[in-house]
Amino acid sequence: MNYPAENPGNGFVVYDLGEKGKVGVLNLQGWVYMQSLDCSFKKADWAIGKIHEQTKVIFVDMHAEATAEKVALGWHLDGRITALVGTHTHIQTADARILPRGTAYITDVGMTGPYDSVIGLKKEIAIRRFLYQTPYKYEMASHDVRLCGVYLQADTETGQAVKFESFIYPSF
Repeated sequence: MNYPAENPGNGFVVYDLGEKGKVGVLNLQGWVYMQSLDCSFKKADWAIGKIHEQTKVIFVDMHAEATAEKVALGWHLDGRITALVGTHTHIQTADARILPRGTAYITDVGMTGPYDSVIGLKKEIAIRRFLYQTPYKYEMASHDVRLCGVYLQADTETGQAVKFESFIYPSF
């Protein structure tokens, strides 16, 4: 949502799920340690206003490096969105909760991929990159693959989260 307007896409979409109602999905990127973009807080405020014209159920993906930025946005949007799920660091955080005004929140949902790795990269290569400060070809690891995610139940009338749990599905 907060990338320059000339880029493809809209930053948000509202899906019609038929009898189950509609759900808005909003994607934002943080600023701290990342590219300089439009303010994710202000862009979220604008997009939520547009999405609320169609539904109160809103799922926000906040792709950011800094945990403080994600937490601050979660508090800023509490009660106006159903859930804020952080992404980018690849490591699932242990802070899944429902905030006081009904917004589900987790700082990072984690990655789906090989856990016998350094965020997906073969361990040996990642260690060499740190030790020698030189680039090495990125090679995906392949063992102990897991699926990270969240389970969310929402009240479609209020848009509030009713149940929210994180999970890591074991190796498959």
